Amino acid sequence: MSKTTQLAQIAPHQVVLGLKAVAEQTRLRILMLLKAGELNVKDLTQILRQSQPRISRHMKLLVEAGLVERFREGSWVYFYISERTEGGRWVLQLISRVDTNDAELRRDREREETLRREREAAAQNYFSSHAADWDRIRALHVSETAVEAEMLKAVGQGPFKFLLDLGTGTGRMLELMADRYEHGLGIDVSQEMLGHARTKLAALGPGRAQVRHGDLYSLPLTESTADLVVMHQVLHYLSDPVAAIQEAARVLLPGGRLLIVDFAPHTLEFLREAHAHERLGFASSHVAQWLTDAGLQPMPARKLPPPTGSGGDMLTVSIWQARKPDPSSGSRRRAQPSLEEIR
Repeated sequence: MSKTTQLAQIAPHQVVLGLKAVAEQTRLRILMLLKAGELNVKDLTQILRQSQPRISRHMKLLVEAGLVERFREGSWVYFYISERTEGGRWVLQLISRVDTNDAELRRDREREETLRREREAAAQNYFSSHAADWDRIRALHVSETAVEAEMLKAVGQGPFKFLLDLGTGTGRMLELMADRYEHGLGIDVSQEMLGHARTKLAALGPGRAQVRHGDLYSLPLTESTADLVVMHQVLHYLSDPVAAIQEAARVLLPGGRLLIVDFAPHTLEFLREAHAHERLGFASSHVAQWLTDAGLQPMPARKLPPPTGSGGDMLTVSIWQARKPDPSSGSRRRAQPSLEEIR
């Protein structure tokens, strides 16, 4: 079914609501800004130079008209236009005809770009303060390029409807696998990391990949939601990796896969003392048992040993995969989650 046909199926009253919402200068400016990525009310007040109550009122009308979606992250609420909804596709098509050379819209974009640069600088300062730690750890194992190549080989070409990246950090996995999923979501507890991830992932387009603040032990998703879940260098930071795997299994669709990348067992105690590693690697037999106990079917593990001649104090990277059994493999797969399911 073409997008034109889909748009023609919008109920008349919804079209009227949408047209009323768009037919106001500030709300049109807001939509043009959201076309480029997620923003919160504080961002919009800085860009548009209007009061918080006034911006909040505009956002309420846009949400009620079905043109904009929202999600809460701590005390902040973010807004975005999603291509996954009828209203989102409709308004994106509508505002695509707006002259972007308009002086007011150009000034809005310049302020937004300034705001994004300030955020990226703050995030980079945060990462710079930890760069020595990360570089030291990276030097202990095979290159990230080699690890990422093996990960792509492991997951295959897809395409996946919904990829969930747990412990997303800077959003690198969502960026790496961008050509293999329709919609991606990253979960992390670090606000600094999420800020940097948003800046990077905006380039993928509205609604393609998003990040949320969340707890890996209690994911903000209903069960049987994702057809690929990725946990890249996450387990060794967790006090209860078994619970995290069980939670990942809960949100997997029948037939969906879990991909885990972490270290094999090692004896580098300084990683525990200096870099907050809770666990010094994982034996494949233990991981396979955890996956089985979570109701998953383990697949053959892959190991990426350190380069030859690199010495004894080096880390082996392991890649584990498991599939969730699908008792009715011929049945239709569940669609990607709606905003209401990502709380």
